[in-house]
Amino acid sequence: MLKLNFPEYSFRFKNSENKRLIFDPIRKKFMMLTPEEWVRQHTLRFLMQEKGYSASLINVEKQLNLNGTKKRYDIVVFNPNGSIFLIVECKAPTIEINQETFDQIARYNLVTQAEYLMVTNGLDHFYCQMDYNNERYVFLKELP
Repeated sequence: MLKLNFPEYSFRFKNSENKRLIFDPIRKKFMMLTPEEWVRQHTLRFLMQEKGYSASLINVEKQLNLNGTKKRYDIVVFNPNGSIFLIVECKAPTIEINQETFDQIARYNLVTQAEYLMVTNGLDHFYCQMDYNNERYVFLKELP
């Protein structure tokens, strides 16, 4: 797999039926190792190991209802009170981060009302704080 713009992490891998799998510590199971999953697993390690967010407050690939349509977010980090601190959209490294990507996470955030947004393809990372009063993003150099 491609080297990503994250610190080096150790992962658990296994092969099953000629498919490479990677262990997800949040879902507690092996997942098919796709380029997007590679980014997702690096992002999870980054959030837990570099930012110190508790694994017990992280959710991965859960469904949400957006105007009657079922969608799946990549990663959500909750505050201890149950409100959503951060929503993360992960893309494969070959996918360019553009306005369409931000529009996607903004649509999800209509439902989640997160304080912060993160969009990453593993190579480029963008962080925003939501300014709900002025209905805009405030881009940040890093997450708090």
